[in-house]
Amino acid sequence: MKNLWLKLLKPAGTHAKWLTFAMLLAIIGLGLSGKLEAARVYLDTEALTFKIGAFQITAYGALRAFITLVLIFWLTAIASDFIEGRLHGLKKMKSATKALLSKVVQIVLYIVAGLVALDILGIDLTTLTVFGGAVGIGLGFGLQKIASNFVSGLILLFEGSVEKDDLIELPDGTFGFVRKASARYTLVETLDTKEILIPNEDFITNRVINWTLTSKRGRVEILIGVSYKSNIKKAHELILEAAREHPRCTDDPEPVCYLRGFGDSSVNFVLWFWVDDITLGRMGPISDIQFAIWDKFAEHGIEIPFPQRDLHIKSSETLKVQTDG
Repeated sequence: MKNLWLKLLKPAGTHAKWLTFAMLLAIIGLGLSGKLEAARVYLDTEALTFKIGAFQITAYGALRAFITLVLIFWLTAIASDFIEGRLHGLKKMKSATKALLSKVVQIVLYIVAGLVALDILGIDLTTLTVFGGAVGIGLGFGLQKIASNFVSGLILLFEGSVEKDDLIELPDGTFGFVRKASARYTLVETLDTKEILIPNEDFITNRVINWTLTSKRGRVEILIGVSYKSNIKKAHELILEAAREHPRCTDDPEPVCYLRGFGDSSVNFVLWFWVDDITLGRMGPISDIQFAIWDKFAEHGIEIPFPQRDLHIKSSETLKVQTDG
């Protein structure tokens, strides 16, 4: 039943649109030729009139209202599909912008269509003022979050701060790609292929990291410890060499390596290098370069230390002397 009413209000397909156009022409033709007058006389009678108190409606009035509503909403659906098709044909506009604009256009068109239909049917819109005010207050409390998410979606649309295929990170740890932007939520696909529906309001009220807002370039960091017995200058040279040899490491800016400090058991270095497209992942280059550093260190006799502890065990005689003392 739901799908039936949806098809009545929004026809799909070329044949349905041509049928709408033909019905509209037929009704206009019958009206101009006076053929509808006979139907009005037959249906607009006391026997076919439905009354509830002071309110009454005839079969002709009900049929006229039904046909009027269907035709208006069909024409609105055709206009909506036409505008949506034109929007999707704009290559310079991003897909998220197209989706939100389509929703806004549909809402505006159907609101206008509803007002036009009420006016054609002779319903005084001023009588709906009080009712509309009460409904507005109820919606303001009950649908506050939905309205907030819708407005937030419009803000994201006009700002362009979050777009489809952007790599984003939220304060709660959500990290992934934006796959869809709708009027109420944004669909984010995490790196383990989970799909998370995030309310648009969260992108406005929270701090959001967009890794690809202006550029897909990203910096990667690797920490390396070298033994105090090793040639640290040679280690510094080999670390940079391993980074430069990786195909995803950029030349501008070049990789850099700094001596970060002297630890308890190692001399600590930090390697920074940049990749052109962070959306392709960081773990691959990190793993490859660490393997390369391991091989180069082994080839040149540079040791990567691990924490060591000295354990001193006192003999029983020493313990006895201390006890007696």
